[in-house]
Amino acid sequence: MIEKLAIVAIGGNSLIEDPKQPGIARQWEAARKTCNHVARMVADGWHVVVTHGNGPQVGYILRRGEIAAKEGGIHDVPLDLVVADTQGSIGYMLQQGLDDALRRLGMNRTCATVITQMRVDADDPAFQKPSKPIGGFMTEEEARKFEAEGWQVMEDAGRGWRRVVASPIPKSVIEINAIQALMLSGYVVIACGGGGIPVVRQPDGSLRGVYAVIDKDRASALLALTLRADLLMISTGVEKVALNFNKPDQRLVDRMTLAEARQYMAEGHFGVGSMLPKIEAAVDFVQNGGPKAIITGPDFLVPALRGETGTWVVPE
Repeated sequence: MIEKLAIVAIGGNSLIEDPKQPGIARQWEAARKTCNHVARMVADGWHVVVTHGNGPQVGYILRRGEIAAKEGGIHDVPLDLVVADTQGSIGYMLQQGLDDALRRLGMNRTCATVITQMRVDADDPAFQKPSKPIGGFMTEEEARKFEAEGWQVMEDAGRGWRRVVASPIPKSVIEINAIQALMLSGYVVIACGGGGIPVVRQPDGSLRGVYAVIDKDRASALLALTLRADLLMISTGVEKVALNFNKPDQRLVDRMTLAEARQYMAEGHFGVGSMLPKIEAAVDFVQNGGPKAIITGPDFLVPALRGETGTWVVPE
């Protein structure tokens, strides 16, 4: 019987610590560092299912495709396959990093990545209003060129311009039975990478990928609720959530109730392309019966579990 289950959502950006040095060697370094902290959670008695983001990695794949297209003879890669590609590559890095870290702690646990599909509704309103940034940052001039080609673009939290696609709400995890069976057998599972591959159920019952991406934190909250997890841990680039971020009156938050979280969201404290999805996911998990959610940086996972840091989201 699993007594304590944590869903640990690792941000794709946290695997690229320095955007100026995004090479694979640096990604391995960041992945191994994060895996050391997750392994310590396992050693402390938590059963862990890991999810992860893939935003920067998707951007690099798209960029490679753009460059290759100029040479001719290279087919385009649809977005659902790009997400699947990143699930495999990042999952591999996390599998190896966790295996190494657990062995150093004297634990022999098998780690497995599940290529995960997430069912979405074909009539989700998000398809009419694309809002999820994908690909790399660019200038407004570059963005307008993509817009002329039929893309929708937006300014992303003051960091630059990006292309945007639909971000429908995930309704169910297609591979949930496999994830649960592996988890109950003692495996450390990596699932729902990049929010999962969005698919719709056809009238004949078959599944088909759609041109969209799912928010990783929202998918992690759904997975946590489906598995009845004891904790949703969202690992991101900061130790604590801040109000009035980057302003003279910035204030770090140690703990917020659901009512406070809703109030802060209504007041516009959190960036649409950065902290807001994490707060929304934490609220979704807790208001639907999850005991608690914690938002913190990868280096602070274990101290946050001890109540020493991080931002806790708790019921009323």
